Amino acid sequence: MQDAIALFYWPTPNGWKISIALEEMGLPYEVNLIDISAGDQFAREFLKIAPNNRMPAITDPGGPDGAPVSLFESGAILQYLARKTGRFYGKGEAQHLVVDQWLMWQMGGLGPMAGQAHHFLKYAPDPIPYAKDRYRSEVARLYGVLDRQLAENEFVAGDSFTIADMAIWPWASLWEGQEQSLEDKPHMARWLDLLWTRPGVIAGRSLEAVRRADRSDSRAQQVIFGKGATGQ
Repeated sequence: MQDAIALFYWPTPNGWKISIALEEMGLPYEVNLIDISAGDQFAREFLKIAPNNRMPAITDPGGPDGAPVSLFESGAILQYLARKTGRFYGKGEAQHLVVDQWLMWQMGGLGPMAGQAHHFLKYAPDPIPYAKDRYRSEVARLYGVLDRQLAENEFVAGDSFTIADMAIWPWASLWEGQEQSLEDKPHMARWLDLLWTRPGVIAGRSLEAVRRADRSDSRAQQVIFGKGATGQ
């Protein structure tokens, strides 16, 4: 039996990427909670695994050539897990490239911009109208890009579910808190609903959900906390 992967985690969009991946891939894992509100990410032992003091991170006792390996950065972890299992990376090098470009789009664009939108719209101690408008508008632009891609493809990188979907969906699922609208993004709305029907996505998104202070996402309320339909 494969040894469990240690997942260093807190229920945030970046954390969900990896909990979803582990659930979808059927990999055994054990959760090590990194309470970012309590400063656990600065603990000396955690910094040995994730020197950038950010979660998620993993330690896999069955890494390359059977040797243990530790990884930080959610995109790198997703690529590693996809290669390890041979799943959710498309078929062949051409599809790998498509997956990679959308994974990098999330890492370099949607994640940072949506994160800033969350900060300035919900958490900044002083309201800064310029910052709110700037990040709200940029997230809207990025979701327009995503909607156009999904107009031509069932999933982000083509006709199959991949780590690109796993990376993008956790942030996109929080569109309400980013003060976005789906009325002009029907393809993104379809895709969001489609992923809410996947048991692995639901399980990964639900992991330690009660520890998340902000439950403003209405669909998550319905699915995770049993307040309505589950997307069927």
